[in-house]
Amino acid sequence: MTRTDTWKAFTTRIEELETLGSVAQLVGWDQQVNLPPAGAALRGRQSAWLARLHHERLCDPQLGALAAELTLSDEADQAAAGRRIAREHRRATALPAALVTAQAEATNAAFGAWSEARAARSFAPFVPALSRCLELLREAIAHHGPADHPYDHLLADFDPGTRTADLIPLFARLGAELPPLVASLAGRNSTVFAPTVGTVEMKALSLRLMALFGFDTQAGRLDETVHPFCSGIGPGDVRLTYKPQGDSLLGTLAGVMHETGHGLYEQGLPATLGGTGLRAAAGAAVHESQSRFWENTIGRSRPFCGVLARLMREQWPEMAVDGDTLFRAQNRVNPSLIRVHADEATYNLHILLRFELELALLSGDLPVASLPEAWDAGMERLLGLRPAHVVEGVLQDIHWGQGYFGYFPSYTLGNLYAAGLARQMELDRPTLWEEVAAGDLSGPLSWLREKVHQQGHRMDGPELIRAVLGERDLVADLAAHLRSRAEAALGD
Repeated sequence: MTRTDTWKAFTTRIEELETLGSVAQLVGWDQQVNLPPAGAALRGRQSAWLARLHHERLCDPQLGALAAELTLSDEADQAAAGRRIAREHRRATALPAALVTAQAEATNAAFGAWSEARAARSFAPFVPALSRCLELLREAIAHHGPADHPYDHLLADFDPGTRTADLIPLFARLGAELPPLVASLAGRNSTVFAPTVGTVEMKALSLRLMALFGFDTQAGRLDETVHPFCSGIGPGDVRLTYKPQGDSLLGTLAGVMHETGHGLYEQGLPATLGGTGLRAAAGAAVHESQSRFWENTIGRSRPFCGVLARLMREQWPEMAVDGDTLFRAQNRVNPSLIRVHADEATYNLHILLRFELELALLSGDLPVASLPEAWDAGMERLLGLRPAHVVEGVLQDIHWGQGYFGYFPSYTLGNLYAAGLARQMELDRPTLWEEVAAGDLSGPLSWLREKVHQQGHRMDGPELIRAVLGERDLVADLAAHLRSRAEAALGD
């Protein structure tokens, strides 16, 4: 077989895998947006069947042989595709099909149990389902074999190239440096902007923001859900969701900007890499860097707050708001219980807690039933707050109900990457903030398109970030960003 024949046979199989993946994404989106409660059992069977079929195709020995051959190709993209799929093939073949099916069924059941537990404000309904997910997760880790740390196998599902040995000192440094920063700034800015607005007008403004950022609404949509997310179904179909909160306009818009950042990345992945395995994000952390860049670096900046205030006045002519007020309100340092509503300075302490708890759950040192108390104690230690009930505590995130263990560190890595990308963007585009103040966001989007989006998954996330930024102290970049923003928002 010639190299051309190998590539054709390889891409034919990858196109099938990508199509199956897009159907699974669509089914998952529908589960959180449209599915009636009585349809949960059927959806579980559908999800399990799709997962099993995808797993069987990925485990095909011929695909593994094709990928191995392509790793030797002189064509850079072919070699990169071969390396990525060969790795995915190895990880997939390590898991029995029955285990993959069981995991799909367990996560579907866990999502329902999480929803039930939230409605009841009781952790008890979630305990059996979460325990089952952890049991199957440990079984999967055992099949993958030895690693420097068992958690490395979880990171490999979301952020290949990232190691637990790197995360432990990184979070230790953040845990040492952030609390004094928060203590020095907390409570000094009392600006609050919390108008009550209608959800219809809120959605209209959300759609305007998405378009202003560069999101193609002809190739995507916005819907309501309990926990906002972005689903990149495939080329021409990127679904964003949000949770409208009539009494929290800024919180709602922050979520919209966050998910739009994800959506811009999905829409920016190169169509030419379809069917190769490379038309994909370079990892969850890089994906989060895009959402956090648009939500925080741009969305909470003083220049953009002026633009946002104008849009608000156009949407609600009676609203008296100016950019300085929005800037101060959006950059308050005020420890809070809910991660998705956290200010930038305290956000990574929320992630530190989840990282600590995941390590303890995985090792068995923390029983599932003891998770709420461990959560509450951690919140009190890190942020001086204690949840009144589990919905504002351990049940606030959907991730564990979806089996997403190992994902939370991606948020902090994304914040670190976003801080570094912003620093480099300012150097490359000296007029960046003048452009933003004028409401022209095409510059930052085109920079990210070139440096990040168009690279697809030719490189793993850490390698891509090094290629763009070189060797930088990203913790220092993030700390400098947090302090300068918060201090500037204190006003005169």
